[in-house]
Amino acid sequence: MEMKKLTGIVHSSLTLSTYKKAFALTTTLTLCLVFVNGCTQQNSIVAAPVALQGESIKHYKYVLENGLTVVLHEDNSDPLVNVNVTYHVGSAREQIGRSGFAHFFEHMMFQGSQNVDDEEHFKIITEAGGNLNGTTNSDRTNYFQTVPANQLEKVLWLEADRMGFLLPAVTQKKFENQRETVKNERAQRVDNQPYGLRNERTAQALYPTGHPYSWSTIGYVEDLDRVGLNDLKAFFKRWYGPNNAVLTIGGDIDIAQAKAWVDRYFSPILRGPDAIDAAKQPATLDYTRYITLQDNVHLPLLQVTYPTVYANHQDEAALDVLASILGEGKTSLLHKNMVKEGLAVQAFAAHLCQELACEFTLLSLANPQNVRDLKSLNEIIHDSLTEFEERGVQDDDLQRVKSDIETGYIYALQSVEGKVNIMASSQTFKGEPDTVKSELARYNAVTKQDVMRVYKQYIKGKPAVVLSIVPQGQAQLAASEQNFVLPKRNIEPTQAVILAPEIVATVDTFDRSITPTADANRAISVPDFWEYSFPNGIEILGIETSETPTFSLSLSLEGGVLLDPIDKTGLASLTAALMNESTLNYSAEEVANQLSLLGSSISFSAGGRYINVYVDTLSKNAVPTLDLLREKLFRPAFTQADFDLIKSRTLGAMQQSLRNPSVLASRGRNLLLYSNESRLGLPDDGTMLSIQAITLDDVKQFYDDYIRPNHATMVAVGDMNKAQTLQLSAFLSSWEGKNYELPSFTIDTTISKGKLYIVDNPSSVQSVINIFRHAPVFDAFEEHFKLTLANFPLGGMFNSRINLNLREDKGFTYGARSAFVGGKQTGQFIASADVSSQFTRQSIEEFITEIDTFNASGMTAQELGFLKNAYSQSDALKYETPRQKAGFLVRLLSLGLNKEYPAQQQAIIQNINAEQLNALANKWLDTDKMHILVVGDAATLVESLRPLGRDIEIIDVPE
Repeated sequence: MEMKKLTGIVHSSLTLSTYKKAFALTTTLTLCLVFVNGCTQQNSIVAAPVALQGESIKHYKYVLENGLTVVLHEDNSDPLVNVNVTYHVGSAREQIGRSGFAHFFEHMMFQGSQNVDDEEHFKIITEAGGNLNGTTNSDRTNYFQTVPANQLEKVLWLEADRMGFLLPAVTQKKFENQRETVKNERAQRVDNQPYGLRNERTAQALYPTGHPYSWSTIGYVEDLDRVGLNDLKAFFKRWYGPNNAVLTIGGDIDIAQAKAWVDRYFSPILRGPDAIDAAKQPATLDYTRYITLQDNVHLPLLQVTYPTVYANHQDEAALDVLASILGEGKTSLLHKNMVKEGLAVQAFAAHLCQELACEFTLLSLANPQNVRDLKSLNEIIHDSLTEFEERGVQDDDLQRVKSDIETGYIYALQSVEGKVNIMASSQTFKGEPDTVKSELARYNAVTKQDVMRVYKQYIKGKPAVVLSIVPQGQAQLAASEQNFVLPKRNIEPTQAVILAPEIVATVDTFDRSITPTADANRAISVPDFWEYSFPNGIEILGIETSETPTFSLSLSLEGGVLLDPIDKTGLASLTAALMNESTLNYSAEEVANQLSLLGSSISFSAGGRYINVYVDTLSKNAVPTLDLLREKLFRPAFTQADFDLIKSRTLGAMQQSLRNPSVLASRGRNLLLYSNESRLGLPDDGTMLSIQAITLDDVKQFYDDYIRPNHATMVAVGDMNKAQTLQLSAFLSSWEGKNYELPSFTIDTTISKGKLYIVDNPSSVQSVINIFRHAPVFDAFEEHFKLTLANFPLGGMFNSRINLNLREDKGFTYGARSAFVGGKQTGQFIASADVSSQFTRQSIEEFITEIDTFNASGMTAQELGFLKNAYSQSDALKYETPRQKAGFLVRLLSLGLNKEYPAQQQAIIQNINAEQLNALANKWLDTDKMHILVVGDAATLVESLRPLGRDIEIIDVPE
């Protein structure tokens, strides 16, 4: 299960709206040609209303006698396949007092089945060179994997075995282990995260007791503690039959062969109980409910939630448009009235639709420097609603959303997984895999009158749930005094003993215990690319690909945050942020509107050793989009108003980030490795003190000194050939250079004796553990590369020794890992996990034991064979999408590699032996020379960690 960030519009997985950010196919735009004629006046935008367009996804659909719906899609563009099994069961199918079952089963389905050993599913897919995962939401659970095309039969065998033969392998030990894992996941993602309880509290107030959405998908810990193994088995028998599932396969397949394999492995599985569709249950409120949550936060948060309709209701599309007008991006009213005024660090609106009910949410993260309390923000929200009613719906409002929807469709088509997701979701919730045209049609049909009507019907003057999240002890900051008491969960003890369901044997005509074999992998070649250099030194690599009508361009300016003065760290990040704002000819809002109408995006950011510029557009809209890039790159306005706003927002966000334990761990680790006297030891985005010291003149000077082509590279991928790309980007060839030196750093890499450091995070329910040391810098073929191979069985995959110990065996964590991380000038070894606070010492001991054992004995012959297979078979998945192709080119340019490097690496992998890898591991995995950093509750940790025998020091991280 994945938690949503506090950004953007959130859409249900039920519709094409999921795949947002897309391109309007026929929007036109007139721009001031400042780049040719030197004009300075602002020109108006001319955007003709257009109809959304889209093509069907070709597919073959049929239903087995046991009720399993099968959807097949052939796409031979890359030698890979994606297999998705979606069960129409989520947390909405659970009973009161038994929350979290669907998500729990997402975990249990990876714990082996009758013919697949414990953890074998992950192992088989990883060794095959694939990737896999599962997700759960309120209405469905899906399991998916992408593998090289020759591995399809094996994946179908795996999925069929856990669909039809899971229960014989479900044991009490597995049940207990995964129960602890789910508890750790909840602690890491909900209880130990600022604002982590936001959605759970809102649901408790919005929906009546017993409503399927009145509890969160991950469930309550007390419910997980309450139930037993037989409860879980009964839940599986009720909902996980083939007649409640959709099997979707896409990629480089032969339809007849795929169908034969599906029939072989899935047809014998017995049908489950009939699954009855749940009734639509939109929430209703008779008055506005104010609730307050005191949390470990710095920035107060206000969330106003109105109940609306349900997914695929005739009013859903118009409500989506309304949410966009009110709170999506810089063109929205909430941005103008809150963020632009410096009253909020972030503000947005979202229309979240689920199968049974939808929610219309307006959210604002307050800037405490300029806002006295959440009551004032609540007033601004209501003023913004009034402003909308007076302003009405404009042509651009409709077109922005329509462009957004269509862009999502196009980008989803860039990967087989994206197309399979669309078909699986559409079949599950609409009974038809190809609903692209109907989905586009309903958004195209939205009128101004529709938007105003749904505003008046569902929002204007209607009751809402108003949630105030405030710092501990500051309830007076809430929007209003709490007038609603969250219902108590008085769960009656289960009277009847739930017996394990009867397991009826399935009759097969073959031996299902035999793992299918795979043909040899196809030889994979890196994508063909072209090369060019502009006279000013910009190196360019490009790939022409016509699978989708899209075009992307990225610029990387080396130096980035490393060029910051030590007393003004964050200057590069602040400069990049300001380049996303106004230009000399357009306000930030006008640029945002133009880009949105085009369905394009341009972003500037700073991180690591680069300032990066990313451009994404539909190929037919590339000309006006690149004109906007030229405007933003060469004519940033750098106004005082924009500077003050971005600086204030940066400080506010930074204060809040210091409540995030992962951020504290990262800051603490870098401080200990590099010190606060080096730029390397300080955060990329700076500190509170350094940001406060930066002036607008500093930004202008940084721009003049370093936003130059001297150390710049460019990558272009899309539906454009070399000549077209060079013509589009020709303006970059006249970009004037200005010499600057790339900084170098002297780093003391010695750690004579590792210590234990604690960063205090009072009352934390989890501890973040980092075990680390200096390690080799990046190289493609030597020590760093080989250490990456050596680490694979230790902590570099799900089935690694570290993860299987701490997560699967002990249940201390949701996930544990280790890695050798290398840059051009720095390298680190990091082992990390978020663990239950009561098991902090035991977790550190297990980490140390695993690393020491690996250091002493090295990997086994079996582990070496596994990593060779996994690495050698994964190339089929590396170059599928334009983004992956661009990433390959970026690596070539930034790391000074040639196109043969993947083949050279494969040769090393195939010829290296365990002795070589073990010798390197022995050299670098000495835990006595590693520091241990723990972010947690120091009051309880200090004494509990003394038995580890290390010097303990409590430190403060740079703020």
